[in-house]
Amino acid sequence: MTAQGSIALCLALCWTLHAGAEPRKLDPLNQWGQWRGPLGTGESPRGKPPTEWSEKKNIRWKTALPGNAHSSPIVWGDQVFLLSAVPHGEKLDVPEQPPGAHNNVDPEKKMRFVVMALARHSGKINWETVVRNAQPHQSAHESGTWASASPVTDGERVYAFFGSNGLYCLSIKGKLLWEKDFGDMQVKHGHGEGASPALHGETLVVNWDHEGDSFVVALEAKTGKEIWRQPRDEVTSWATPVIAKVDGKPQVIVSGSTAVRGYDLSTGKVIWSCGGLSKNVVASPVVSDGLLIAGSSYEKQAMLAIRLAGAKGDLTGTKHLLWSRRQRTPYVPSPLLHNGHLYFLRHYQAILTRLVAKTGKEPSGPFRLPGLLNLYASPVSADGRIYLTDQQGATLVLDDKEEPKVVALNHLDEAINASAAIAGDALFLRGTRHLYCLAKK
Repeated sequence: MTAQGSIALCLALCWTLHAGAEPRKLDPLNQWGQWRGPLGTGESPRGKPPTEWSEKKNIRWKTALPGNAHSSPIVWGDQVFLLSAVPHGEKLDVPEQPPGAHNNVDPEKKMRFVVMALARHSGKINWETVVRNAQPHQSAHESGTWASASPVTDGERVYAFFGSNGLYCLSIKGKLLWEKDFGDMQVKHGHGEGASPALHGETLVVNWDHEGDSFVVALEAKTGKEIWRQPRDEVTSWATPVIAKVDGKPQVIVSGSTAVRGYDLSTGKVIWSCGGLSKNVVASPVVSDGLLIAGSSYEKQAMLAIRLAGAKGDLTGTKHLLWSRRQRTPYVPSPLLHNGHLYFLRHYQAILTRLVAKTGKEPSGPFRLPGLLNLYASPVSADGRIYLTDQQGATLVLDDKEEPKVVALNHLDEAINASAAIAGDALFLRGTRHLYCLAKK
């Protein structure tokens, strides 16, 4: 079974509640229950969102949001879930900045850390649960927030991770079920936190890479009980783990500056590792058909493609490394895997590369993206289209041909750093002030 198939099978076991009705089983491929969608690749295999919109066209609803966050929305059943951090009260003394801090914003007030659910078809806020009320212990970069991780759901529970401000499990009706505090991260240059949790069956995984003692930890999803904790020889990263079935067993795969590593999901044992990425790893890896691709771009550019079947020990320089490249690799936005091709942006600039995923060959391109400036949002795809959203709120829609053609260039009236979610006929975009549901009218 492919990694995509195993993820879909796992999600297919999930149940959700239809508002006011009996529990019903949902097609997981019609949901967007986690960061990077149902397959973990950025693709919505069943989605058919619009290709054109504006502030006056194809907006099903637009809902004002409290606070500020780059947390991307997720969608399950009749609800859209997202996080926010809402400053309030009087100004406070700010924490001391860490060494090397620059271009940062100080936490001058206490914040309400909020988990929210909106009605999928109307945009009405169904519930808001404040899970913590505290002043953050550290600054965040001016381009970041204190709620940048995305939630994850299995249709029964919603998991929200605010890094140093806690991990929380809520029912889909907003009741807090359990919480976990891992302490305070010491993030490089005080640039904020952002890795999202990963969920597989009844196991929840969190990556805790920082300037202190780094680790990856697995917990019982239902209770929050810690199953295992594995130390990591890593400095700060912002990469979300991926979970894929390899040789019949699920593995947790986490990118890092020292190495990309695969861990046994049940025990936390390191199965394999492969060096070669840069420092400041932000982009999350993608997995499909036994192939893992991870990239980074900071003081050097790097991308690795690893054959996972039979991978054990140090894979650096072995036959398991199928291809690598040192050009135009991604920094902030994660790559998109769609229809056998890998799409990624140079650093966070509007230059798109399209590769054959299995070989790393580049039959055409690169492509300069007209009408876009810098991008933090990761690209997504559906219905043979690629969607790329820049920080100014413009979204370029391309077809998925060898020479991608522009389908549309759309503009909204606010900045966007969160990645899009796609479910059914709608595309959900979180701006600095609103959540948009875009659907053809």
